[in-house]
Amino acid sequence: MVNCCGLLTAKKEPVPLKSIEVEVEVRDHVATVVSTLHYENKEDKPLEAVFVFPLPADAAVCHFSAKIGQTQVVAEVQEKQKAREEYDDALSSGQQAFLLEESEQSPDIFSLSVGSLPPGESASIRLEYVTELAVQADDGLRFCLPAVLNPRYQPQGSEGGSVQVTSVPASLVPYSLSFSGRLSSPRPISKVEANCSLDPLQYLNTEQTQATVKLAAGHKFDRDVELLIYYKDAHQPTAVVEAGQASAKPGKWKLLKLLLTKKGTLMGDPVVMLSLYPEFPQAVMSSVASCGEFLFLLDRSGSMDCPMGNREQGQTRVGSARDTLLLLLKSLPMGCYFNIYSFGSSYDHIFPKSVEYSQKSIDKALKIVEKMEANMGGTEILQPLKHIYSQPCIPSQPRQLFVFTDGEVGNTKQVVDLVKKNAGSHRCFSFGIGEGASSALISGVAKAGGGHAQFITGADRMQPKVMQSLRFALQPAVVDISVTWDLPKGVSVTPLSPSITTLFHGQRSLLYAQLTGKSSGATEGCVTVNYSLAGHPSKNQIHFSLKPTEDTGLTVHRLGARTLIRSLEMEEREHRGQQNRGVKEKVVELSVQSGVSSAFTAFIAVNKGSGEAVKGPLLRRNVPTPMMYMQACAMSMPMPMRMSRACAAPQMMMMQDDCVECFADMSDDNEEMCAASLPTSLKSIGMFLCDFENPQPSLMPPREPLLQLISLQKASGSWVLEPALATVLGKTSEEVEKPKPASVNQEVWATILALIWLHGFKMEAREEWELLAMKAVSWLHTQKAPCVTECVEAGNALLGCKVQKDTLGL
Repeated sequence: MVNCCGLLTAKKEPVPLKSIEVEVEVRDHVATVVSTLHYENKEDKPLEAVFVFPLPADAAVCHFSAKIGQTQVVAEVQEKQKAREEYDDALSSGQQAFLLEESEQSPDIFSLSVGSLPPGESASIRLEYVTELAVQADDGLRFCLPAVLNPRYQPQGSEGGSVQVTSVPASLVPYSLSFSGRLSSPRPISKVEANCSLDPLQYLNTEQTQATVKLAAGHKFDRDVELLIYYKDAHQPTAVVEAGQASAKPGKWKLLKLLLTKKGTLMGDPVVMLSLYPEFPQAVMSSVASCGEFLFLLDRSGSMDCPMGNREQGQTRVGSARDTLLLLLKSLPMGCYFNIYSFGSSYDHIFPKSVEYSQKSIDKALKIVEKMEANMGGTEILQPLKHIYSQPCIPSQPRQLFVFTDGEVGNTKQVVDLVKKNAGSHRCFSFGIGEGASSALISGVAKAGGGHAQFITGADRMQPKVMQSLRFALQPAVVDISVTWDLPKGVSVTPLSPSITTLFHGQRSLLYAQLTGKSSGATEGCVTVNYSLAGHPSKNQIHFSLKPTEDTGLTVHRLGARTLIRSLEMEEREHRGQQNRGVKEKVVELSVQSGVSSAFTAFIAVNKGSGEAVKGPLLRRNVPTPMMYMQACAMSMPMPMRMSRACAAPQMMMMQDDCVECFADMSDDNEEMCAASLPTSLKSIGMFLCDFENPQPSLMPPREPLLQLISLQKASGSWVLEPALATVLGKTSEEVEKPKPASVNQEVWATILALIWLHGFKMEAREEWELLAMKAVSWLHTQKAPCVTECVEAGNALLGCKVQKDTLGL
């Protein structure tokens, strides 16, 4: 169970982290992020501060330095155990030291130890990382600065300890944030959107290829800072070449050919980044498959009972997931197969194995879905995935896996490795729900499973994003991908990225390659990409300069090194325990030579000025990280003994007298004792515990009209003329039945009315109902119903709409 305590420190000491400044430079598809963290020790004793924080899953940390007073020290990358020993030795010698390391369980979690900060002293930490920007379904590039780090559930019996995080309500985080960004691209920047207030976008040239953005004053660091950047001609393939570092030294690991070649080094040679983002023609976009095995894996851990947004009131995550499952099931094509799995500390499934899509199977599934609550304890996702992969695939029914979770697991690498191992048998679409969902987990399983990742945060609705992914799952993919390099004599290419075999709609791939050698005369190279889409071959040729500008910051080099490091780390995990592999040593060598973080290395900086040995232990202060207060309450208690919602208030996290950890280990015998020992501050505000033996089910709010209409649709795609349909349409049963043309049966009439209502009143939600409307139109075509024009006219008159028959697809 995670360690979740709301106290800043045991004695209410002030937190040493005072402010964070972030500067971002976005160049086309990649970003360089520089964060400066300002510390101050206001205590009367030397201090060790520990700050655990999230970074994007694909981030490559490439610089770390510290400034104490007027003295600046720059960190170097070392093997992790060696760095830890040097850090401890420095502290015991009275020297100031700083240690930055990646979590062994999840690559998006880092911990920064600020050691031996003298009383009254200030320190500034400068952290730099590079990262790829993920493409969203609407072609926007997503940059996310994570602000929220939820506790990661550590499965029973797993290796290593869970990440220890001190968390407080986001609104009470005692440090400030400033954020600014600079954007540049070969293509014009059409717009920038954000989930928080920005100052107006400032263009720096008339071509609108350069711009600056800045966070508006007064921003509270209570959520992720998310930018969506849109370029014109987003699908145009590009090849960017970055010059190498002239001072790069050859590595010591002679056997790693990708790191060190006879002609140069990875950091010293040019590196090319190839961007592939195929555009799907409208004819392909409008076609959907009529087969497939659709598996839905739903997180039902305690944290899924939190609200979707930052407000205490509102729909919970599990409630939104229930509505989304309704929409998904109604949108599936006839002839497919499906099953629904849910997980927490254990896992369950509706059917023993996937069943054929029919009215009977849908009715059974939806009855169970409607009763699903966030009552299954922790977040053990590995075991249900193993069970799913143990089931044989159904012939001629491609397997599509949809994973819904708020992403709080401690064994992320194991989960991603398992999906990668089974990538040949399925595609995986993932959805990170709420603030703080692990980007390493959500993006990792989607990338490993050849699918698409979506993040639902703040006021986002889950349904449109999920339906976008279902559309991708039902459409053809780009296959038979080949990349051919045409380079001048004397220049050769070494791929740094794994080869790609498939790309789906909305998926973008960045490939990295090292260029070695020199050309005597030619200054240009060419790369040709061939692929097939829906049976039609396509060919793209991209020309690039072999003489790139020198001042590039090595962003592409570091991302190329990061790509290679991740591949080697996965290889190491696959062959762990086998002798003479030497993969770990290769990762360490590549990490040290490129200056990029890895699972086996850490950044260490020591100020070796004069210092006296520390007398007595250092004070250790865990710097709090913002988290959602509902998350804290749910995650710190086993589900049979969860607190009621009334107790899950911000005050819970503000307890200054006692820690709430006792509830996490409460047994039947000590429930009364623990309840009696609640601090006075809790009793005085009228908080109370729910009935542990008989927890009350949460009240189900009435469904909105759109979801009510969708729930009434039959598996075939039709609607039945019934009182419930009339209610949704805002009419009585008599009013609905009276204008029906005599020659038309009731089911056809009801289906046309439903389609008119959707087009007339719910066009803003078209992404959500478009697939099930297509299924309804297909059903109507099979009925060969007479008087369709007359039905549409009568339906418009009844509902007060002006929807054309062609608009309905009839």
